[in-house]
Amino acid sequence: MPALRGRASGGPVVVVGAGAAGLAAAALLRAAGQSFTLVEARERIGGRAFTDRALGAACRFDAGAEYIHWAERNPWAPIARAAQAPVAREDGWARKLVIDGRPATAAEAAQRRAGFSGLDALLAPKAGDPSLAEAARAGGPDAATAAAGLSRLSLGEDPERVSAVDYDRLWSGSDLWIDGYGDLVARHFADLPVSLGCPVRAIDWSGRGVRVETARGTIAAAAAIVTVPVGVLKAGAVAFTPALPEAARTALDGLSMGAYTKIGLRLDPARLDGAALGDAVSAATGGPTMYFEMQPFGRSLAVANLGGDLARDLCRAGEAEAVALATERLVAVLGGGARSAVEAGRLAGWWTDPHARGSYSIAAPGHAEARDRLRAPVGGRLFFAGEALAGGGAMTVGGATLDGERAARAVLKALGA
Repeated sequence: MPALRGRASGGPVVVVGAGAAGLAAAALLRAAGQSFTLVEARERIGGRAFTDRALGAACRFDAGAEYIHWAERNPWAPIARAAQAPVAREDGWARKLVIDGRPATAAEAAQRRAGFSGLDALLAPKAGDPSLAEAARAGGPDAATAAAGLSRLSLGEDPERVSAVDYDRLWSGSDLWIDGYGDLVARHFADLPVSLGCPVRAIDWSGRGVRVETARGTIAAAAAIVTVPVGVLKAGAVAFTPALPEAARTALDGLSMGAYTKIGLRLDPARLDGAALGDAVSAATGGPTMYFEMQPFGRSLAVANLGGDLARDLCRAGEAEAVALATERLVAVLGGGARSAVEAGRLAGWWTDPHARGSYSIAAPGHAEARDRLRAPVGGRLFFAGEALAGGGAMTVGGATLDGERAARAVLKALGA
């Protein structure tokens, strides 16, 4: 397996996972002259930052991360500027609201906006660690509905399962909408040596170092930085010998994965007037609410966004059913002519992706401290990292990047580098 050879301090390091956290960790180790091996289960790098071209290069879209959040301090903002990546600012509201297949009335649209008014104050917990649903309840039915929409379409999870304390801690700031965030991540770290298609099956930390069992053999190292998503860890895809300590297991118990999901629809530009398209929300009684990004970056494309349990159901149903539902919702927004304009569809279903098992991490009510607790090194040689451990930067590529660097510095310190 390829690995950079440099000044080894206490032995080589294995970095498990080549998403943003693993890539950032490996880059910092390289800069310090520390030898390492970077392994990745997928046949590509970037993890949940991925620009999907299944609908053709002209209709590519970011299947995972697409926003540089809290851009004032996000390390990817200067990287994007230096790379001259196309950037747009999010305007914050959809132009159209469709309810059960019909345009919303002015009163319904106003009611929806009113539900969001004051929601931030409601969701700032006053005592304990309630769920977002519980915190919003004091604002009445409109606030509860708004909290559910916010939770599903921002976090990918139903509000009953989200810690209000953890949500309140997330960093705020400007959002930059990046055209090709996944491509940007892949290009930035393209020169790092990585063994692709090399899933890790087990990590033995019973000795002085670690032995990492992969699909291509076992690697002996002084330490391991494990950056696989929480969903993969909780599924037991990586076996640990001995079992992780109770503190680490308890921290994992307090975390789960949301199910933020996207469905891309390629449109025939001859059948739809691109100038007439505008972002839209489609809500249906008993069905998922979808946010449609219409013609992102001028492409003949509509991307439906949804989350929560109904998104999980759609991921399990498969791409054909997901595309069919998104098409029906698009027709409800744009009219019957939209049906013939849909040429192809693509489901970005992270919930059923075996290398992700969800979109990004969620702290459960009563478990707001889980992220910090999972940061503690195990046996002085196992170090976890990723967006799930990024505190206020959780659920973002920027947070994963910063936390990967944090773990790499901790490893260097433990090895005496």
